[in-house]
Amino acid sequence: MGIQEILLGIAAYGIGSLPFGVWVAKAKGVSILERGSGNPGATNVYRECGAAAGLTVFLLDVLKGLGPALAGRFLLDHELAPLILGLLAVAGHSLSPFLKFKGGKGVSTGLGVLIGSTPWVALAAFLVFLVSMLVWRFVSVSSLLAALAVFVFGYVFGDPVGAVVGYGLLFVFVLVRHRSNLQRLRNGTERKFSFRRSSSTDQPENQDPENGPPQHTS
Repeated sequence: MGIQEILLGIAAYGIGSLPFGVWVAKAKGVSILERGSGNPGATNVYRECGAAAGLTVFLLDVLKGLGPALAGRFLLDHELAPLILGLLAVAGHSLSPFLKFKGGKGVSTGLGVLIGSTPWVALAAFLVFLVSMLVWRFVSVSSLLAALAVFVFGYVFGDPVGAVVGYGLLFVFVLVRHRSNLQRLRNGTERKFSFRRSSSTDQPENQDPENGPPQHTS
């Protein structure tokens, strides 16, 4: 491993760690870590700050994964480089030093990684996500099914070794990050996604029926 690979790895992690959800919500006057689920991801920002803010965070988080993956594709001579750098960006997103090594669940950033490394896998996984959302409207279920689809389609469209190692790790990571959602699904308390923004009259300011009490970073 040369100095270029090390520097790109550090840069990928650093880019991934940028907490766009916190910053976009702050621009709207909302401390997103203390609202809803306390998660700085696009779904919580959407619910607490509106569709425009949520979409902005989604796109920025996707770009955090896309940039490092493209850097790996064009700057490094290894077929797994886009996936490796992308996974470092996902790690930065979920373990951000800006948030005391906490963060989002990595789904949007993971999508960006797939777009930059294996576009066909990204498209297949995104279609699985959309179909699941139309049928069940659970973001957590759709994210997990999409992550599983990444592993399956990664084996079909991509490198088998990369699928077993890289995509397998990505699926396990997403599964672990959604363990609280799985518990709520078992308890029947996971809330379905709605295009209507929740209001303060629907729930307490600092609690989301889907995600429970805020997950403070302190």
